[in-house]
Amino acid sequence: MSGAPAFTIRDATGADWPAIWPFFHEIVAAGETYAYPRDVGEQGARAIWMVAPPGRTVVAVDRDDGTVLGSASMYANRMGPGAHVASASFMVDPAHGRQGIGRALGEHMIAWARASGYRAIQFNAVVQTNAPAVALWRSLGFEIIGTVPEAFDHPALGYVGLHVMHRRL
Repeated sequence: MSGAPAFTIRDATGADWPAIWPFFHEIVAAGETYAYPRDVGEQGARAIWMVAPPGRTVVAVDRDDGTVLGSASMYANRMGPGAHVASASFMVDPAHGRQGIGRALGEHMIAWARASGYRAIQFNAVVQTNAPAVALWRSLGFEIIGTVPEAFDHPALGYVGLHVMHRRL
């Protein structure tokens, strides 16, 4: 791919949810990368993903036909005295992987967090065995500040660790 990416990132709307739900469901049901209930229903998933302001949900869409390729949900990691640290979750439709969508969503989230006045970003639960995600976040300046042993029950690997990853802004 040369030049501009074949996708753009914009705020998600309620009309985008029917396009997000199929890949959200596929990824979560696989049980390998998210600490969400594998059998979460559509309404519960929507409540998790489509965050209200001041949080933000975005979609990466194909520039030509508007197909939703991925999404990110971003928000304060905690309330009150911890609200100066951002967090986020990211999903790319597996049918559209390895096109730079996850990286672009990550870069977009970092820029949003910085512009919104956050001092840092913390990911609370990056599955230790999710090597592509760990590599991506490290390449974007995150470091593993700790690993909770056996905190994630992987369907094939059994109990594996969850990394806490952090990046100062």
